[in-house]
Amino acid sequence: MKRVGFLLKVKEDRIEEYRKHHEALWPEMLDALRRTGWHNYSLFLRDDGLLFGYFETLESFQTALDGMADEEVNARWQDLMAPYFEGLDGAHADESMAELEEVFHLD
Repeated sequence: MKRVGFLLKVKEDRIEEYRKHHEALWPEMLDALRRTGWHNYSLFLRDDGLLFGYFETLESFQTALDGMADEEVNARWQDLMAPYFEGLDGAHADESMAELEEVFHLD
């Protein structure tokens, strides 16, 4: 299993709305994530909007991203979420995720 971590930045004035969207994620989005190999997926949000994401996948980070890119529900979700993020320069959040290097893991 490959562990993946990434960072994004939620606009501070949109944090509460962003949280609310994740309280009841669309069932078809959850199904697409599972189908494309996203396991143990978690998002952690700091009060200033710094967002840390973590998930595990059998393949690579890029394979997991590519799988979601082929899902119609992902395009709708990314369109909905785009206004919540800083620094995307017109891209979707999933196009702006940069994998963090894992430097330690305690088994």
